[in-house]
Amino acid sequence: MHHLRTALLGVCLLSPLGAHAYSVYVSSEKDNSITVVDGETLEVRQVVPVGQRPRGIALSKDGESLYVCTSDEDHIEVLDLKSLKVDHTLPSGPDPELLALGPQGRFLYVANEDDNMVTVVDVDKRTKVIEIQVGVEPEGMGVSPDGKWLVNTSETTNMAHFIDLSTHEVVGNVLVDQRPRVAQFTPDSRQVWVSSEIGGTVSVIDVAKREKVHVITFAIPGMRKELIQPVGIRITDDGSRAFIALGPAARVAVVDTKTFEVEKYLLVGQRVWNLAFAPDQSRMFTTNGVSNDMSVVDMERLKVLKSIPVGRLPWGVVVGP
Repeated sequence: MHHLRTALLGVCLLSPLGAHAYSVYVSSEKDNSITVVDGETLEVRQVVPVGQRPRGIALSKDGESLYVCTSDEDHIEVLDLKSLKVDHTLPSGPDPELLALGPQGRFLYVANEDDNMVTVVDVDKRTKVIEIQVGVEPEGMGVSPDGKWLVNTSETTNMAHFIDLSTHEVVGNVLVDQRPRVAQFTPDSRQVWVSSEIGGTVSVIDVAKREKVHVITFAIPGMRKELIQPVGIRITDDGSRAFIALGPAARVAVVDTKTFEVEKYLLVGQRVWNLAFAPDQSRMFTTNGVSNDMSVVDMERLKVLKSIPVGRLPWGVVVGP
């Protein structure tokens, strides 16, 4: 289940690949492309054209395909990672933004921002299975590592919706702060962390009780509070640390998951949006939408190594073969 829990949001992680090389895939919302970066040398290998306004991306279970939310095309494009060509498309509702792969790798869950639905897509049959009514402007999509839950966030309703994956029914809603963006489960599936972009907080929700147990706030010396806008969240495999992208603040907050205290702020590019770990978690990659680059972070030293140009308005980031 390791790679399944991080297949949402535009960010995904494969199981450890040992000494093998890996690639980092970045969707560029303005350039209508996927930039392929060598994870070891940090050099751009190729820029692949895709459909209009690619945002959320996720890796297939077998690691051979990349699912791309081409938002202005109103469908999902499937990029073959060997040929680096779009192989086929999958149906979605209007304006797909984020997506998550289900526990068996067969069902794809897509947030459709314009019609307040989560669309369930069968990737084998290439058909829609069902549409689930959620709140206004659905966005974040998080699948629990145990495969039981999908949490969708709705930007305007300001809620985290708990969807039972065995029935595809909404069984609970938790009110969070303004404009929730990303939902990320802890490795043990006991908590889900939800970022609220306008509220400026991250809500930590107890999954069993479906109640908030803590609200994390942020403060950066000399920076106006309204510029601190939490978006992407990644949690380490051992569950000890969370990394939270803070949008226009150009920082990633490093949070101790036991105390919920911010240990450090990492200065990255402008409008940092989404995050992904290297397979061995020795590096982290951030998409910086306004500076049009990707920052590379040394995870052991918590230092930014370099920035790599990756097209205009980089949005999603996935690590794979």
